[in-house]
Order: sequence, then structure tokens, then C-alpha cells
Amino acid sequence: MSNRRAQSGTTDPSQKHRRDGQPPVACAPGSEKLHAFAYGGSAPMQGATVESETPASRIHELVRQIWGFDRLRPLQEEAIRAELDRRDSVVVLPTGGGKSLCYQLPPAVSNETDVVVSPLISLMKDQVDGLRACGYPCATLHTGVGPNEKEQVLRNMLLGEYRLLFVSPERLVSPGFIAMLKRVGIRRFAVDEAHCISHWGHDFRQQYRELFLLKEHFPEASVHAYTATATPRVRDDIATQLRLRDPQLLVGDFDRPNLTYRIVPRFDLHAQIRDIVARHANEAVIIYCLSRKDSEEAADALRSHGIEARAYHAGMSPDERRKTQDAFAAESLNVVTATVAFGMGIDRSNVRCVIHATMPKSIEHYQQETGRAGRDGLEAECILLYSAADFLRWRSLAQMSSEPGADAEQVRAAQERLLNEMSRFCTKVGCRHRALKEYFGEEYDRPNCGACDVCLGEAEGIEDATETAQKILSCVARVHGAFGVGHVCDILTGADTEMIRRRAHHRLSTYGILRDMPRKHVINLVYQLIDQRLLERTEGDRPVVQLNDASWEVMRGKRAVQLLRPKRSRVRKTRAEKDSWIDVDKGLFEHLRDVRRQIAQERSVPAFVIFSDAALRDMARKKPTTPADFLAVQGVGSKKLEDLGDAFIASIKSYCSEHGHEGNSRL
Repeated sequence: MSNRRAQSGTTDPSQKHRRDGQPPVACAPGSEKLHAFAYGGSAPMQGATVESETPASRIHELVRQIWGFDRLRPLQEEAIRAELDRRDSVVVLPTGGGKSLCYQLPPAVSNETDVVVSPLISLMKDQVDGLRACGYPCATLHTGVGPNEKEQVLRNMLLGEYRLLFVSPERLVSPGFIAMLKRVGIRRFAVDEAHCISHWGHDFRQQYRELFLLKEHFPEASVHAYTATATPRVRDDIATQLRLRDPQLLVGDFDRPNLTYRIVPRFDLHAQIRDIVARHANEAVIIYCLSRKDSEEAADALRSHGIEARAYHAGMSPDERRKTQDAFAAESLNVVTATVAFGMGIDRSNVRCVIHATMPKSIEHYQQETGRAGRDGLEAECILLYSAADFLRWRSLAQMSSEPGADAEQVRAAQERLLNEMSRFCTKVGCRHRALKEYFGEEYDRPNCGACDVCLGEAEGIEDATETAQKILSCVARVHGAFGVGHVCDILTGADTEMIRRRAHHRLSTYGILRDMPRKHVINLVYQLIDQRLLERTEGDRPVVQLNDASWEVMRGKRAVQLLRPKRSRVRKTRAEKDSWIDVDKGLFEHLRDVRRQIAQERSVPAFVIFSDAALRDMARKKPTTPADFLAVQGVGSKKLEDLGDAFIASIKSYCSEHGHEGNSRL
């Protein structure tokens, strides 16, 4: 594959107020179906070659007219060109990088119908709703579409009414549907979430493996694979499985400099979550939990302290899930405790914090889920509350859920490898931004990111960690490796339990040797030793902890140990947090949020459809009071000026008058 990479994503401080392009979001409702002006005249005949003649100015004109953005993001134009030139491609752009626009724009240029393969109904629905709000003709076919609607969609597709049709992989490869697509003359396919096709990636889906049929049935069509997370091995596997011909490889910068990563030892989960949410009051927070029960308990714990939060998981009814999702999008709900299904297709761009209550099962999952924070380019915090027990829990779940088959062992081995890599990421004391970039095959040339717990000096190592480890290992030795983590920690902290008395373990020299530490902290230290392979934990229903060769090296003073302790000190603000508020009138910003919420409610659309937080902050910075000034605000195009300008300009004037501020008639 020929390769083209984006340049470093580091923001130039002198350019921080530029009107950079943003990921595609829905335009304000009320726009009519796009007419010839948006596509450049009458539609060409299927098979006509107009793509290579499309000037860059035409591409940018359509981006402004349909989506209201003045600039494309890095690699978007190259990806669009690959589609227009009908050259197979693999496009890897991190969440928030605008990959959807890359396959949405080409059929608008050529007035043809393209097909997008997507694994989730919610993902398809959100994209279709957003595009239709912009007047972009598209549709979707999935199991929730009734017979009459399905018939109408197929009829319109044959008439060439759509620019995009979103389908599931199962429907796409069905013989009858393939025959229908041949009648339409489809010449481009986009495969979204393409990592699902690879055993080596996360979220492997067997039905994606059948997509090789596209090249068999449509040999002249181009196929374009899109994903937010893929290692070099996964990229190669995607190209192989889809049978792409000399595909162009476009890999964006995996670094998200606006995100601050923190990995904190988990010792009091609900209290830690509560403290984090409290510093993001009135801001959007997603808390990812491993199980349905975990998400319910986390929501209950927050509500018991007066914080409005709702759970979201597959055990809820579709109506309950929809209400939670809609409330979150409308900004009437800011905190959601959810299993990982939540967030797929969620376009709320102003999520300011993502909390992982449990270690994700792969770095790819972590990158994708944290990527739902700060999609507007503003600062956001990503905190992982980690325990080495997470690895064991994930491995047990993988073993229980594995299905028999020819690929079963290969899938299990791949899952184990991904878990090991995620565990090492959590325990390694080093720059988090560097670790993520290097995992995805990229170099990181900055000595200090200034946006992670390690580089900010927040990660705190235990003094005399080796001595503490020796005490723990010595206790395991004295009970002959016959007891579990809980009992060992009871001995170390000097607990008075029936088991300790019955076994006379209160007479051991290690009894109470760590009594000055809370038991939860000691448990965390034991799991850190397990995670560093300095202590073994057996499998089965009654696992016990045992020594290994590395344990004896530590006990004999031949090996040093690093251990982390929870640090309750106040977290430091990053440069991104400080810079994004420069010259912003925070009172006006909050006032404009209320205006946005009211308009969104009146129109029954999510708040982000009206304006992003980045746009509101720019308004609160520039205080525009004329249409010309308002048009100079980041994220304001001609359509939004026409549709929303009067309301927001009036609100800015009113606020400035009430608070004795001057608006800006010239910017």
C-alpha cells in the first residue's frame, strides 16, 4: 500500500483561533433537499469520468455549502480524492478526525449513489438523521426498517434519489440485495469500522469477513476501508481480507493533544468517580463500566450524592436507552454510566470527560472510547481507574464467551495479546501520549506532552516500593501460596477474621506489617505485583497467589520494584485548558449555551446540531453584533448565519447591554 501520513497534530499557539474544519455534524433543520447548485448541475451518466477533473475549489465549495466548514482536516482531501479517482483505500483517522466526511462528499460531487457498510443500527441512524437535516439525500436499511419503508427505500434507490445508502454487512452480501445494487450500478463502497474484519483488531465480527464478495460481484468498483484505530498489522489484514487492489494508505496523526490522559490506581471506585465528575460540573461526562450491574451501581452512587446520572446498557428496553441517549444529546442530561455500547454514533462534540471504571480490553478500545471526548477540539480529560484484577476479569469473560469453531483458538490468542498490551500500557510509568502513538506505529518527538499524569508530575511512586513488595511476597511465602488475595491482605493489614484465628495466621511475623495502609490500597499493590509478573495468581473458581522465580529475586534484593499509590492532590491544569479560555467571557458562554439548548428543544434536535462549544466560545470571545462579524466566528457558515444569526446576535447584544460590556462591531 502506498502510504501518506498526516503531519504532527500539535497545535500552533499562534493559530489557535483559526477557523479550522470540524468533523461533519448535522446542520440546522429546515434546509430543503439539496438542489443542483450543491452538486454542480445535472447528474452525470453512471460510468462517466468527472472525478479527476474536480478542482479543489469545488470540493471546498461543497463542504461550505452542505456542512458549513471552511477547511478540511488533515488527509480528508486525499481520502476524498482516492474515492473520486476510484482507487481502493485504507483510511485511518482517529475519532474526531472527520472520516465520515471522506465518504459523504464524493457522491455529492458525482451525483451517484454510494453504499456505506456499518455494523451498528445506531451508528447508521445518527448519520442519516444528521445528513438529512443538512438536506443531503440518504437512507438506511436495517432490521428496524418496516416493510413499507424498505420498499420505498429500494424504489428510491433504483430511481437514483440517494447519494448514500447505509446498510449492515449481512444485508449487503445477501444475493437479492447484490442483484439490486448491480441494477443501480454502484461504483463505490465505503466500509466503516473496518477493523471489525480483522482477527488482529478489536471488535472482530465474523460477518465482516464476507465483504470480500464485493470485489467478486463488483470488480470495477472501488472499495474504501475506514477505521479510527488500526495497528500496521490490522491495516494490512484489512486490505488483504477486502482484496483491495494497490490501495492508498492514509494514516492520520493518532495523537490528540487536547486530551489529558490519567491512569489512576482504583481504590474507592465510587468516591473516585464522584470527585472526578464534581470537577466537571455542568459538563458532559461518559463513565464506561464493564457490566450492566456496574453501570447501574455507578449511577445509583452518583444520584445518592445529588448528581443526576443515568445508566445505559443492553439490559434496558430500547425505549429507555433511546430516552437516555436523547437526553444526553439534548444536554438535559450530562452524566451517563454505560457499557461500551454507548457512544457509538454519539455526535455530542463537547464531552469534557471520559472515565473508565475498568481497564478496557484493548488499547484500540481505549483509543476509540477516549476519542469520544473533546471532538470539538477543546480540552477534555480521560481517566482510567485501574486495577490489575481487571486483566483477570477480562480474561475470564473471554474464556466463558468464546465460541467453538475453526478460528476460535486464533481469536482467543488475539484477545489475550490485546489484553496483555493494554495491561502493560496501564502499568508502565511513561508519557501516555507517546505510548499511544508508538503503539499505532508512529513516533512521538516531544520530550514532555504536558497533558498526561506522568508528564504533569501527578503519578506518585511509593517510597521504599521494593521493601513494601518484599513484605507482601514474604506473607505469601509464609502461607505457602495456598490463599487468595483477600486473605493475604487481611494478614498484612492485621484484620481479625475467623479464618485468621482458625489458621493462627495472627502469629505470623507478617501479620499487621502494613496495618497503616487501607486494605483497598494493599489489595491494589498486590495486583500491581501480579500485573508485573512478580507474583502469580492461579486460575479457577478459588484462585490463590503464589511465588515465582521473579518473586524470589525481589525477596533476595536482586530486583527493584516500582509501585504506585493513589494521589489525592489537586490535578494540574494543562496548557490546552488555559489557552482555550483566553479572552472568553465565561458568563456569556454559559448564556449562549442556554440559548442553544432552548433553540434545540424547540426544533427537537440535539444541541450540537445548532453550534459546537468551540463556536460558542468564539462568540463569547469576539462578541459579534453584526452579521458580518458573526460570519467570522468559527463554525458559522452562510446557512447558519441566515438561520441562527439573528437569534444569537440579539442574545449577545442583550447580554452585553445588561452586563455593561461592549460588543464588537469589528473583529
